[in-house]
Amino acid sequence: MERLQKYLSECGVASRRKCEEIILNKKVKVNGKIIDELGHKVSDSDYITVNDIEVKKKEKEYYILYKPEKVICSVKDEKNRTTVIDYINTNEKIFPIGRLDYDTSGLLLLTNDGELANMLTHPSHKVEKKYLAKIDGIINLKDIYMLENGIVLDGIKTKKAKAKIQKIDKKNKKSFVELTITEGRNHQVKNMFGALGYKVLKLKRTNYDFLTLKNLSIGQSRKLTIKEIKKLYNNAKEKSF
Repeated sequence: MERLQKYLSECGVASRRKCEEIILNKKVKVNGKIIDELGHKVSDSDYITVNDIEVKKKEKEYYILYKPEKVICSVKDEKNRTTVIDYINTNEKIFPIGRLDYDTSGLLLLTNDGELANMLTHPSHKVEKKYLAKIDGIINLKDIYMLENGIVLDGIKTKKAKAKIQKIDKKNKKSFVELTITEGRNHQVKNMFGALGYKVLKLKRTNYDFLTLKNLSIGQSRKLTIKEIKKLYNNAKEKSF
């Protein structure tokens, strides 16, 4: 027996937190009865539906994608624009872990494993994401120090980060900065630079924990290996303490 929200996330419905919302919104039935409490437990023998459509546990799939710019980081788009799902060849109902902005490229993970998605996106697990930002202006060491020690965004200070100047283009007054964060706030990297007066001209996520874009071209994807999946699980558990 396991909690309903965990069961739904393992069926690939959504992340566990999103599944909790679905339950509270009375969209889930167990054996024909609406369940709107998060403590309800189920087993594989129960008949479970979401919006009256049966859900069952399926084989879990895990992908890494080199997301191009101008691609929607969503399962579907109301305007019929290209989404990250269009780049994955699978019949399973997968979803992206976290988000990358429309104009941001780089490493994105996709899966139908809601448990792993929840672990990797929850701030308490401190999973590192590394970005390379091209910004307008010549950044100084004082601002690098501020990026590392926290920027106040919407009244809340960001967690400690790692920042490193990769290149300074004095002629065109541009800087290339590597920034590693463990959070996933909306537009966080852009807003951190913006709070210091820098506009991000180009942004790419280069690393997600130990994973990199090695051997992937823009728009290409591949399945994660069993070893990589286990390492993601183990790292997330270790970093939560």
